[in-house]
Amino acid sequence: MKNRSLISISDYSKEEIMQILEIAAEFEKKPHQNLLNGRVIASLFFEPSTRTRLSFESAIQKLGGNVIGFSSAATSSVQKGESLKDTILTVCNYSDLIVMRHPVDGSARFASEVASVPIINAGDGANQHPTQCLLDLYSIQKTQGTLENLEVTFVGDLKYGRTVHSLVIALCQFNTKFHLVSPVELKLPSAVKRHIKEANLQYEQYTDFSEVIPKSDIIYMTRIQRERFPDPLEYEKVKNAYILDNSMLSNAKENCRILHPLPRVNEISINVDDNPKAYYFEQALNGVFVRQALIASILGLK
Repeated sequence: MKNRSLISISDYSKEEIMQILEIAAEFEKKPHQNLLNGRVIASLFFEPSTRTRLSFESAIQKLGGNVIGFSSAATSSVQKGESLKDTILTVCNYSDLIVMRHPVDGSARFASEVASVPIINAGDGANQHPTQCLLDLYSIQKTQGTLENLEVTFVGDLKYGRTVHSLVIALCQFNTKFHLVSPVELKLPSAVKRHIKEANLQYEQYTDFSEVIPKSDIIYMTRIQRERFPDPLEYEKVKNAYILDNSMLSNAKENCRILHPLPRVNEISINVDDNPKAYYFEQALNGVFVRQALIASILGLK
């Protein structure tokens, strides 16, 4: 993995994914290590972020590194008309690695093709979010004791949800059975479903959420993303399609855990937060350890 960009979760083999998770477990035991002394990581967020940006910055600082960059395109020279290529070529001069989020699908791949330092994709449009995928896998492994032979339910925006796309593709390597719950307008794209079919795995599609809860080892809730809809009226039609309430979990499996990439709007009621099956805030913490493992591996420090 040394000096390799991470653009899509497909860039890593199953063995490499497991290696990252092992290193993350080491960092969870000892998060403060001075591995990045003298290294500079650029954090380029052309699109808003809380958990991804701050967990990357926390991971870097816990490893003794320095962070430069911006949290909004409005505070960069993009506002003056600078191209993505010119931004990347310039920032490569100042950094050892670039973490980038951008609203355009494929932007991270383009950046990796022109950059002289590795690029980590922190989300490109509705395409992929591979580091969220890695922390999701770490969270599933921690709560279930395995990644193999699980029934995983994805709920909400499966069309535009880049976290869903990455995680479905990764879970195809672990003999997963998929339950896909969404409005008809927000079904999982055919290009992602193709990965399930090519792995000869089972998936079922639903519009009714309640019938699938008792089957689920993992319930992966997602926000209906207003910013991805070209037509505001289409968003209004589906924005409250699925809301998970605590009472709905009465017949869930004992081992069932609820994940969410966050931010939450109203798709998980706050009365779920105290349920032992709720794991989304611990999931966010896991992002620090996984991103420490990823940075250390790409820079050849682990």
